[in-house]
Amino acid sequence: MKTSTTALLLAAALLLSAPARADDDDLPKMRAIAAAMKLISLEDATAKALAAKPGTVIEADLDRRMFGGYDYEFEIIDADGQNWDVHIDARDGTVRSVRRDWFD
Repeated sequence: MKTSTTALLLAAALLLSAPARADDDDLPKMRAIAAAMKLISLEDATAKALAAKPGTVIEADLDRRMFGGYDYEFEIIDADGQNWDVHIDARDGTVRSVRRDWFD
């Protein structure tokens, strides 16, 4: 019984820490997490990310921070073809970071 409880807790922890990707299959999951946790919407976070770094969003994730809270992470390509990572605090919409992605 102890092993099954441990396995269940481990599975729940992995599920909660996994990022939600903004592809067609995961959008409902991302929106459900945002609604349940009273986070800003994906659309609002996208607008804030694009205000911080204009370009085209090519990927969006909802990531759980190690010490609590959630961030929307956006991968954006600017007009020069450079890749950028923009993190938006999912609770209040503040821009946490804008960094050039040197590895893409």
